[in-house]
Amino acid sequence: MRAKGILLTMSERLWAPWRMQYVSTAGKSDTGCIFCIKPAEEQDEVNLIVLRGAQAFAMLNLFPYTSGHLMVAPYRHTGDILSLSDEESLDLWRLMQRCVRVLQQVYQPEGFNIGFNIGRAAGAGIEGHLHLHIVPRWHGDTNFMTTISETRVLPETLDETYRRLKTAFQEEGNDG
Repeated sequence: MRAKGILLTMSERLWAPWRMQYVSTAGKSDTGCIFCIKPAEEQDEVNLIVLRGAQAFAMLNLFPYTSGHLMVAPYRHTGDILSLSDEESLDLWRLMQRCVRVLQQVYQPEGFNIGFNIGRAAGAGIEGHLHLHIVPRWHGDTNFMTTISETRVLPETLDETYRRLKTAFQEEGNDG
């Protein structure tokens, strides 16, 4: 197989053992909403929560598209964007802006994809709890691995991403 000037043979392997957790649980029923359970556990490092606000929080995506892929969600369980209070909407937006600012500082991306997937038809993986994705982007970050084999290549571990972002939020101040 040839992709963008790179020859791949069937004997070559890409080892990504951390993907087994996702592969073995994808599509299976869950015991609860991660956006409700994780912040309530108050184990932010274990649960990859990098920032908490009064009405919302930000956490790393466990199965990111790129390094620094964050999700911002209200604490209250709702899948209806129209049900958000003014306070929840404002806090969600403020946290998104802080996340973008810190991601710019730490990773210097050349762009962002920011948005909600509301409902199954829109691609929501967790339909019952609104969450905003913030995906840093760089020219050329969609390479043959993503386009041909739907595989993402990340240059650092989630633990390292968490450490870098958490440190940057703390240095920024304001409850980071």
